[in-house]
Amino acid sequence: FTNFVNIHNIIIFVQCTNVKIFLHNVHTIYNMITIVDIQLRLREAINTSQLSKTEIANKLGVNPSTISRYLHANKFPSLDTFANLCKILDVSSDEILGLK
Repeated sequence: FTNFVNIHNIIIFVQCTNVKIFLHNVHTIYNMITIVDIQLRLREAINTSQLSKTEIANKLGVNPSTISRYLHANKFPSLDTFANLCKILDVSSDEILGLK
C-alpha cells in the first residue's frame, strides 16, 4: 500500500509500516516547468532590462501598475502580452518558459 500526496511542491511518500518523508521539489523530481519558475525568469528579464518599468509599460500599451503586478504579485500576462513583452525585452520566450 503506497500513497503519494502533493502539498505545495512537497511529496510525502507513505508506506504501510514505515513512514518515509522525502522533501523534494516537484519540478526537480519530474523535471516539470512551473509557473513560479516562469514568473521568476520573467521578473529577472524585466529587472535586468535597460528599459524602465514605465518605458516597458508604454511600449506594451499597459498601465505601469500592470508591470509592477508582474514583478510583485502572482500576476502573469496573457499569451499575446507575454509574446510582446518578450519582444520588447529582447528575450526569447523559450528562455522565459524554461524550454532552452
